Amino acid sequence: MNKVLNVGGNSKEIAIASQYDGWQQDLLDIDASQNPDILADARELTEQQAEIYDAVYCSHNLEHYYLHDAKKVLIGFRHVLKPDGHAYITVPDLKQVMAQVVNENLDITDVLYQSQMGPIHVYDVLYGHQGKIECSGEEFFAHKIGFTPTSLRQILLDAGFPVVATSVSPLNVSAIAFMRQPTEAQCDLFGIVYEK
Repeated sequence: MNKVLNVGGNSKEIAIASQYDGWQQDLLDIDASQNPDILADARELTEQQAEIYDAVYCSHNLEHYYLHDAKKVLIGFRHVLKPDGHAYITVPDLKQVMAQVVNENLDITDVLYQSQMGPIHVYDVLYGHQGKIECSGEEFFAHKIGFTPTSLRQILLDAGFPVVATSVSPLNVSAIAFMRQPTEAQCDLFGIVYEK
């Protein structure tokens, strides 16, 4: 059975990408209250067993690290991935956020969009969800870096992933980073076309 490591997913109650339906999911998180399978700081992934996961899934977590630590996290992804594995990462797309702020003449305190958690303000996307930080008292919910499609691709290349494909959705950017040339099956899984 294929194995995916969900890094910083907070809870297994939160669905991950449908591409991983039927896969064994291990949750790695720093928040002990969520009973993760692996209680650890993602910056210390190189201390975990090497080459045991087919995929790493990381949604809205990489922005919670300073730039130098985010690179350390990505190097950790490579450490736990099998030689033919991949990482799937989604973060807020600050390029889209900035464009919407300018186009709609929004202030930092204005609502950017509505979510299941309620209104999301411009400052929530830039600095982390202020309500969650206040209620939890945990600073690890704060955002410490931001990404655009170009900068997300570049940090993955800098971390040693040789092949990176990016895509955008409303206010988000995703990247699939491969440990080596992707197979046809891997490209099909994500609906991407990769030309050699």
